[in-house]
Amino acid sequence: MSSGKTIEILKVAHNYQMQGRKIALMTSGKDDRSGRGVIASRIGLNSKATPIDDDMNVFDYVKEHNDQDIANGDGKIACVLIDEAQFLNKHHVIECAKIVDDLHIPVMTFGLKNDFQNNLFEGSKYLLLYADKIEEMKTICHYCGRKATMVIRVQDGKPVYEGAQLQIGGDESYYPVCRFHYNHPGQKRQD
Repeated sequence: MSSGKTIEILKVAHNYQMQGRKIALMTSGKDDRSGRGVIASRIGLNSKATPIDDDMNVFDYVKEHNDQDIANGDGKIACVLIDEAQFLNKHHVIECAKIVDDLHIPVMTFGLKNDFQNNLFEGSKYLLLYADKIEEMKTICHYCGRKATMVIRVQDGKPVYEGAQLQIGGDESYYPVCRFHYNHPGQKRQD
């Protein structure tokens, strides 16, 4: 949360497009805070994207569009960019690996590693297993400014440690926190 993931994916998409390269920009169909199929940052940047639903085959989608683009003389898709990758299913991640291996198109995904209960999301779990490279985007703890490695769900300003894994929300519902403040929200550190 609040690490600049969305700004980064929009920046990468912009850079490809400024070079005249085709991209497939995608996001989870589960996150509809800014509208279905919209990638939107907290600072107001946004872009339309193809929503990924649970039953979608990402490989088939990319292959079909890539083949159409090549047939139309528009060139090959240069990169697949996926936001909110924590919401992917296992089959989506395997399909992304197949895009890289069989179509020779790089896939870059952006998302959270763990949920508010410190469990891996399904998409994150399988990305950790299948990804060729993982880069951490750092942010700071809501309470102390140290490196945040966890996220805490809040309701009416109070931490919540139980509930459904999937609850779409932003700054009003989740805070990035360090391990100490995950376990002791709001307390002052003694070091």
